[in-house]
Amino acid sequence: MPILISKIFKGLAADQTEALYVGDAILAVNGTDLSEATHDEAVQALKKTGKEVILEVKYMKEISPYFKNSSAGATVSWDPSPAAQQKRSSPLLSPRELRESRSVPLKMCYVSRKCLPTDPEHRYLEVCSADGRVALFLRAKDEATAQSWLGAIQANAAALLPRVKEELRAQLAGAGTVAGRDIKHVGWLTEQLPSAGTRNLLAVLTEKELLLYGSLPQSRDALSKPTHSYPLIATRLVHSGPAKGSALYEAERSFALRAGGRLGVQTHLFSLESPRELALWTRLLVDGTHGAAELAQEVSAACTWKGQDCTLTVHIDKGFTISTSEPGLSRTILLQQPFEKLQMSSDDGIKMLYLDFGGPEGEIQLDLHSCPKTIVFIIHSFLSAKVTRLGLLA
Repeated sequence: MPILISKIFKGLAADQTEALYVGDAILAVNGTDLSEATHDEAVQALKKTGKEVILEVKYMKEISPYFKNSSAGATVSWDPSPAAQQKRSSPLLSPRELRESRSVPLKMCYVSRKCLPTDPEHRYLEVCSADGRVALFLRAKDEATAQSWLGAIQANAAALLPRVKEELRAQLAGAGTVAGRDIKHVGWLTEQLPSAGTRNLLAVLTEKELLLYGSLPQSRDALSKPTHSYPLIATRLVHSGPAKGSALYEAERSFALRAGGRLGVQTHLFSLESPRELALWTRLLVDGTHGAAELAQEVSAACTWKGQDCTLTVHIDKGFTISTSEPGLSRTILLQQPFEKLQMSSDDGIKMLYLDFGGPEGEIQLDLHSCPKTIVFIIHSFLSAKVTRLGLLA
C-alpha cells in the first residue's frame, strides 16, 4: 500500500505548491522509490531531502472518497483564475478532473532542466508561467526525452517573443522612467543567490538599461517598477562561462555582472539553459554597453581636487576635464586631458579616484564623495566603445 496524503495544512509547504491533493499517493521523493515503503521509511526519506523536494505522486481514485471531507480547502487548483477558485469547491468536478487538466501559457513561460543529485539521468523539467503563479515539475522517461521537450517548449515560446516585445513597447509609451527606450531583448535568467539558492528573473534589455523583474510586467505601472535597474554604461560583464574555482553545475552556462552605484558595487551571477543563450546574452550586453556609451557621450560628477570643489567631466571623444565655476561666472578649466594620455587609473573603493596622465602634476587624486566605481565603470565603457570603433575586439 503506498503512502497517502491524508491532510494538507494551509500555509505550509504542501499547500504553497498548489500541486498536491488529499488522496495523492507518494511514489517517489527526489527520485527515491517509496511505492513499497513503510510510513516510517517515508518520513525518514522526507526528512533527508534538504531544501528542495521533488515528489512523484499519483491520484488514487479508489481511495480519495475516504478523504473527501478530511480537510476544508485541502484540494488546491493549479489554475489561478477566479473561475477556477469556484470550480475547486464545485461538486460537479472530481479531484481527478481538476488534476488532469493543466494549462501553462507558452507566452514568455520559463522552462529549464532541473538537475538533482538523486536523478543522475537529468530527467526533470521545470515549467513556470510568465506571471509566476503556476509552476510544474515534469519527469521524462530519459534524458533525451527531457531535452527534446525542453527544446520544443523553448522553440514555441520563442516564436511568441516578437508579440511580447510589441506589447512591452506599447506599455513603454507611458511607463515613466523607461519611456521612449526601445526594447532590445527579453528573456529569463536564473540568478545564483549568495545563500546557494536560485531565483528566476525576467530580464528586459533596453537601449540604456538592464531591467530585472520577478515576472512578466502586465501593466505600465509594473513595467516602471523593476526589481532591479542597472544603467548599461555603469555595468560590467565580468566573465562569461566558468569562473575560476566555480563548482556550479551551470558554471559553463553562466555569466557575472558588476554594477556600480553610489553605495558600492552589486554583483550578480546568472545562468542560462544553453551555450547559445549564453553567447546571445554576452554579445547583447557588450553591444548594449557600447551603445549606451555612444548615446550618453559624456558624464559629470562633483568632486574635490586639491581642496577645491570641482566638476569632473568625462567625454567619450574629448576625454577628461576638471573645472570649477563660481555663481555668476563662466566655467574655469583646471585640467584637460584626452583618453590617449591616460596611463593608469585606480580607486580605493570608497570615495577616491586616482588618474595618472604622465604629466608634471603627477597622480591626480579626486574625492568623489561616494563610491567611485560608477565613474570607473563608465570610463571603462567609454574606452571599450572607442576600441570597438576601431574594429577591434573590446
